[in-house]
Amino acid sequence: MRIVCAGDSLTRGVSFERGRLRILRDNYPKLLQEAFDERSDSVEIVNRGVFNDNSDLLLERLDKDVLSLHPDAVLIEIGGNDCNFRWDEVAKRPDADHEPYVPLPRYIDNITALVEKIRSAGATPVVMTLVPLHPVRYYKHLAATFGTEIAQWIALCGGIEYWHRGYDDALRKRLSQLGVNPIDVRKPFEQLASGDDFISLDGIHLTADGYRWLTQVVLDGLSARFEQVTLAART
Repeated sequence: MRIVCAGDSLTRGVSFERGRLRILRDNYPKLLQEAFDERSDSVEIVNRGVFNDNSDLLLERLDKDVLSLHPDAVLIEIGGNDCNFRWDEVAKRPDADHEPYVPLPRYIDNITALVEKIRSAGATPVVMTLVPLHPVRYYKHLAATFGTEIAQWIALCGGIEYWHRGYDDALRKRLSQLGVNPIDVRKPFEQLASGDDFISLDGIHLTADGYRWLTQVVLDGLSARFEQVTLAART
């Protein structure tokens, strides 16, 4: 069984350490592969994560980067960059209206197109909910880069968590309409007592411990969906 992991920097394995972004060797697709290798060699995990990816870009590259590999399943992790903003523009014009990189209606249309294209290729679409961010850390990171002028605009929008959760809620609704049962990574994270240890100081990328946690949640989710994966995980 071949599973292709398609998504943004969280699939690529990016973390924020010592004031800079770096790619961790132990990203969640690699850790997934190691978990299956310990039990069975019948599952192949392929990482097609791209830094700064969003649903527009993923849809453009889906055929070449993902479906050309003839996967049995495609695991999609996308949305965190879609609902992000051009913060340099916000800082210059904090009283103006600003749209996310991918407005919510187009994001939902893109999710629909991704699911349909994957199904048309004979593969099973598996979609993660949005991985939570740390609003306070993310704001501090943004303010250090773009200045505190962005604070008023963020407050008027309802806060950083407000629009991030809005995309997640809309994603869940559309997936339900499409008959796709998502791998919920948000609710399990919110139930953690030590969740802060899993998010980097920039507030949006995971730490090494965070990627290990994400791997286990995804492994459990895959095992609940595919008999072959379940058998491999229990061997």
